[in-house]
Amino acid sequence: MTPNWDDMRIFLAVAREESLSSAGRILKIDPATVGRRIARLEASLDTTLFTKSQQGYVLTASGERLLDHGLHAEEAMRAAAGAVAGSAKSLSGQIRIGAPDGSANYLLPQVCAKISDANPDLDIQILALPRIINLSRREADMAVTVSAPTAGKLLIKKISDYRLHLVAAQDYLDRHVPVRSVEELKGHRLIGYIPDMIFDRELDYLSDIGIDRVVLASNSVSVQLRQVSLGTGVCVAHDFTLPFHPTLRKILTDQVSLTRSFYLVRHQGDQRNERLNRFAGALMQGIREEIARLEAEADA
Repeated sequence: MTPNWDDMRIFLAVAREESLSSAGRILKIDPATVGRRIARLEASLDTTLFTKSQQGYVLTASGERLLDHGLHAEEAMRAAAGAVAGSAKSLSGQIRIGAPDGSANYLLPQVCAKISDANPDLDIQILALPRIINLSRREADMAVTVSAPTAGKLLIKKISDYRLHLVAAQDYLDRHVPVRSVEELKGHRLIGYIPDMIFDRELDYLSDIGIDRVVLASNSVSVQLRQVSLGTGVCVAHDFTLPFHPTLRKILTDQVSLTRSFYLVRHQGDQRNERLNRFAGALMQGIREEIARLEAEADA
């Protein structure tokens, strides 16, 4: 028996979520029904697609093979829907963007609000995760990344460069001797990423300037900036975050100035999806404009 699209849709949800309850929540189907549908699909194919483990529902070798076919079928369905929806004047449906929490917190809310204003029938979801978004399992329709992936069938476009500097709260600077060199930073409390949870080499800012100890650490940019805003130490911050933290001041700007880039990464199979193409264009333009606006405000 050949699986129909409804069977495949349920199979893909369980494969991605590794849980009947999570898949049911996404599909708006009772978990017990999801389980029965998977059991029926396995019976019709005369094979086991999942094994139950402590981690949840894990694909078997047969399940992995079916996943490849399911992803191709999903791309075809999305392309067909996108071709129809893309011809409309405004966008509709749902689009999910994956992003590291720096861009997810400080750039995407404003950018997506503007896109939403222009497309009232469009639902935009921002998935903020301190790790690489798994596009192959459709965690998101597209992702903002801090480096260009080198593996996988992906569409990759550079969005924009952005700047980073060392910062500290004004009251912290008032309570401590002036920081005149990178060497003198070692006498201050440094705040940054948890070293073994840095998911992209481009985020290892402190190592780039010769700092090997992080006294207060978090895998979240927002937490790091909150700690610095409380006057507890020094960290590397994106310039585009500084207008949101008016008590922070750049330091050692003549010695430490980092540049990184954002990229938009999409499924290669979506390259003819006019709906996603239009959204991606608006998203990239919006991010570029927002970075330029916020960095100019930070320099003022």
